[in-house]
Amino acid sequence: PKVDRVPHIPMLKENNIRKGFFEHGDFLALRDALPDHLKGFVTFGYKVGWRISEISTLVWAQVDLKQGIVRLEVGDTKNDEARTVYLDDELKEIFRQQWKLRKKLETALPYVFLNQDGADRVKRFDKAWRTACKKAGIGVRRFHDFRRTAVRNMVRAVIPERVAMMISGHKTRSVFDRY
Repeated sequence: PKVDRVPHIPMLKENNIRKGFFEHGDFLALRDALPDHLKGFVTFGYKVGWRISEISTLVWAQVDLKQGIVRLEVGDTKNDEARTVYLDDELKEIFRQQWKLRKKLETALPYVFLNQDGADRVKRFDKAWRTACKKAGIGVRRFHDFRRTAVRNMVRAVIPERVAMMISGHKTRSVFDRY
């Protein structure tokens, strides 16, 4: 061998466990402080735990209102696996309202969640988010905190962890446990 000894190099301790969560009251305060066009968007994120990009690119072809189902197809997700979510009554009503808004605006856009003027999908809302967090008095939060919160809430509701992993899109147990 060209090297007769390899020195021991200690590994640095990783601290990649996230800590941001929403309590239900904090979520309600934030939602009330947001503009109307974002309220359904954040409610869906809070309850389902999908990534912001998965929600913002959601199109009506992926929604079955009669069955109360929303699907992400293979390739639409970070891990390239399809997902299906069954909507509760509150989410069904949000999707009905979004459909009525689409008809009212007479838009040909395929997106479920539209921006304030209905000219495009919801993309970025950093300023509205920061303003709402401040107004709600909840400190600095991130949209991704909804993902952790949804996973925690599903586990607390005694939903089997495998089902919660399928809803949130976590492929491995180790990543799910970090949430």
